[in-house]
Formats: sequence, C-alpha cells, structure tokens
Amino acid sequence: MHRRTLGLATAGLALSRAAAAQDAYPSRPIRLLVPFSPGGTTDLFARKFADRIGRVLGQGVIVDNKAGASGAIAAAETARARPDGYTLFFATSTTLAILPTMMARPTYDVERNFSMIALVGLTPLLLSVTATLPAQTTRQLVALIKAHPGQYSYGTSGVGSANHLAGELFKLQAGGLDLLHVPYRGSAPALQDALIGRNAVFFDSFVTLLPYHREGRMRILSIFSTQRSRIAPEIPTAIEEGIPDMVAGSFQVLVAPSGTPTPVIETLQRATAQVMSDPGFQDELLALGNEPVTDSTPDSTRAFVARELARWAPIIRATGTTLE
Repeated sequence: MHRRTLGLATAGLALSRAAAAQDAYPSRPIRLLVPFSPGGTTDLFARKFADRIGRVLGQGVIVDNKAGASGAIAAAETARARPDGYTLFFATSTTLAILPTMMARPTYDVERNFSMIALVGLTPLLLSVTATLPAQTTRQLVALIKAHPGQYSYGTSGVGSANHLAGELFKLQAGGLDLLHVPYRGSAPALQDALIGRNAVFFDSFVTLLPYHREGRMRILSIFSTQRSRIAPEIPTAIEEGIPDMVAGSFQVLVAPSGTPTPVIETLQRATAQVMSDPGFQDELLALGNEPVTDSTPDSTRAFVARELARWAPIIRATGTTLE
C-alpha cells in the first residue's frame, strides 16, 4: 500500500510539473519560419509580426528565412518539427492552397501536418489595364475582350504563379474569355511590358500597381476581394462589376506543426489577436498592401484554408501546371 501511495504521489508530481511547464509557455525563444528570402513583402510582414508577438509573449521570436521550392522547403521543415510551440510557420497561400495540388510528389499534407493558429492577413490582387486601353471599367473590359477574342493578353511572372491562376479564374468567371496568357521569367519584365502596352491586362497587388495608377500609367479597374479595400476604397470589387465569386490573392497564416498542445495553440492565438487588434500595426500592414485580419480562430482558419484548397485545385489542374 505504501509503495502504491508513493507511486501515485510521484506520478501526480510528474503531471504537476508537466502542467507547470506547459503553463509557462513560452520559456525560451521561438523560431518563425518564413518561406521566402529577406526583403519581400511576406518577410517584412513576418518580421513586424514577430517583433510584436514576441513582446506580447515575453520571449524573442526569431525569423528564419527558408526560401526555395516556392515555399515547400519551409513547409516541409515545419511538418517535421517537434510540436512544442517553438517552431512556427508564417505560411502563405502558395504553401497552403497552391503547392499541395501543384506538386507531383507533395512533401507535406496541409490537413495532417499542420495545426492552424490564425489567419492574419489578406493581399488581394487587382485587375489593371494599360492606360491607352479604352476600357474604363471591368464590365467594359470584358465586353471589349469578348468583341475581339484572342486579341488581348496578360503577362505574369510565370506559369503557376498566383497572378497566372488569378487570370485563369478571371477568364472563367467572366464567361470564358479568350485572353492570352504570356508568362515571363519574373514579375519585373511582365510589369514593364504591361506599362508599355505590350500586354493590355495585368494582375498584381496594391504595392505594385497603386503608384502607376495614381500617375496615370496604368488603370486599376477592380479588386479581387469580397469587399473594397481601406487602401483605396474608391476601387470597386470585381464582384460589384458583375464577375461572380472573383476573389483572388495571397493570404498569410500562422501555423504550428500538427500535434502542438491545445493550450499552446490557444496562447498563440490570443497573442496573435492582441497584435492584430493594434491600429498602429494595422496601418503598417495596409502600407504594405496587406489587409489585416483581426478576428480569426484556429477553427475559422482551418475552414478558410480548406475552402482555398478546394477552390484553386480545379484551376491548377486545368492549367496543367506541375512541379516536380
């Protein structure tokens, strides 16, 4: 009886210590994997976020750029990481909604390998045209393309890029437009040819397009979002312009490896909500072209990612794009 009592006491002490350790999370710095190189919009967002959530949590959050394979390297490393809350992933639409369908041999599974924490940002794409094109609205552009099938084109940074997929979705949702896709090796030459009118149509974000729009060198016709943006509220949505369900762009999600304890996920979600509710931080994100999301939960984020996966899969398969 004495041994049994002692055993139970020891087990209880161990559980108490384990609970205390979990309650103390985080007790050391956290690594935040970013799937792209330093200096880009995603990296800047991640670094600003890491600094703020680190202050809320009382621990440093160290950004670790793991570029390569369009983000698949960082995603696969997250999937293999210990699920203790000390390795997190600043995931994007590319890694969560596009690559899983595009990869010939996927190196991770979104549903099985990741625990969603929070959707933190949306970066909608915009429909723009060269300034010399007569179309002043999205409706007028659609009518122009339908009246001259095969005559107009749009350039992108390459086959399978977010801009390419958005263009294909736009063609489909607008009634099967005959609009030629011209892939480039990078976004800079695609933008340059759009500016000189070689390709009449161009899809990109506010950060890229708004300066040219305000200078009169390009004309933004609509935004691919469910609502107008605080960045430029005068620009209508494509849905308002008669293109049903025309939503496209990038998103940013804070992710942990699957199996991360629920209390840790909850701690991170609460800290994220506190960071994202800061008006000053929201203004910084808007300046980067990101629409901050302030009300997401692990459940709502999981549902959002599942919808995005299902929405883009048929578009990706229709383009025939595969990454080996």
